[in-house]
Amino acid sequence: MKLHNKKIAIVGGGPGGLTLAKLLQLKGADVKIYERDVNKNARIQGSPLDLHDDSGLAAIIKAGLLEEFKNNFLPKADRKKIMNEKAEVFLSDHETKVEENFGNPYFRPEIDRGALRKILLESLEPETVVWNSHFISMDKQNEGWLMHFKNRESVCADIVIAADGANSKIRPYITDIKAFYSGIIMLEGNIYDVKNAAPKMAELLNGGKIMAFGNKKDILMGQKGNGEAGFYLSFKAEENWAANSGLNFNDKSQLLDWFKTAYSEWDNIWYELFENTETPFIPRPIYCMPLDQDWEAQPNLTMLGDAAHVMPPFAGEGVNMAMRDALELSGCLTSDKYPTLQEAIAAYEKNMRERASDAAKESLENGERMHSQEALETMLEFFSEH
Repeated sequence: MKLHNKKIAIVGGGPGGLTLAKLLQLKGADVKIYERDVNKNARIQGSPLDLHDDSGLAAIIKAGLLEEFKNNFLPKADRKKIMNEKAEVFLSDHETKVEENFGNPYFRPEIDRGALRKILLESLEPETVVWNSHFISMDKQNEGWLMHFKNRESVCADIVIAADGANSKIRPYITDIKAFYSGIIMLEGNIYDVKNAAPKMAELLNGGKIMAFGNKKDILMGQKGNGEAGFYLSFKAEENWAANSGLNFNDKSQLLDWFKTAYSEWDNIWYELFENTETPFIPRPIYCMPLDQDWEAQPNLTMLGDAAHVMPPFAGEGVNMAMRDALELSGCLTSDKYPTLQEAIAAYEKNMRERASDAAKESLENGERMHSQEALETMLEFFSEH
């Protein structure tokens, strides 16, 4: 086996890094994950994840974790309502969607990010994750790398895998190709006890998700675990909008005033989102890697997930791509098909770039559709066909 006596270091303990570690450990590999979170209880931001049959779920099944997943997913959270800016519902599948349909390729079960992390973490060998490891830089050393961290001793590794997200510090050791700005800002908010804090929103959500479109702007919202709801105000703006807006993202009343102007055609039912949100709101400019990116494979270094191919979230592919990357990379690294690690990594990267390019193209196109004047009609047509 090419990985015999090799120390593998994965930087980043998101779904992609954790999935890769699990799949490699099943093949007997020596793996450590270096994660900058202080410990396993660090709060995880972001909306629930819907796992797709050919990627996220396929990786869960390969890792032998389907039963655990079934015990932890959010039934009904994949149900959606599409509405306009007045919160008038034009399409709802709450009545027609079956609750659980594993095995159906169109079933996309949702799971809280925290729950997914817990399942993956608990499946790993003890001490696999080295917490509070803030990666700074690395140097070539013999056939491998010497990795330096902010608050701990340097570590040697034979193979380094970047799973450290969109702002990856390891990607520059592979390529200097940078992401471009997609033209869209998503302003993220979170409501902890949505039933009591925002009863009108909770009723609209009904445990599922909302996509509201009006006047080239969107509100996208979803039920999370623990009675929380997350939402995004999504709109076109210049890249430095947050810095230039003069807004204090900790000030709910200031943000509500902004909303009343920026989303002036929108009904006051949405004001509830600002009244009882946990602050701060987080402005997220949405980036995408060039669709034609290419680089030379190395024998001891590669990347997966957002580090390799950050893209807009408008096709639900982000985490699924990362987990599919983990599935394919673990397969290539442990296969007898490739005589050398460099050939294994090259085969994985070639396939990964093609897949990611297709998904990114779809995400960019969906982003344009969702922020156009005809967004409501377009999305209604799209979902009634699917």
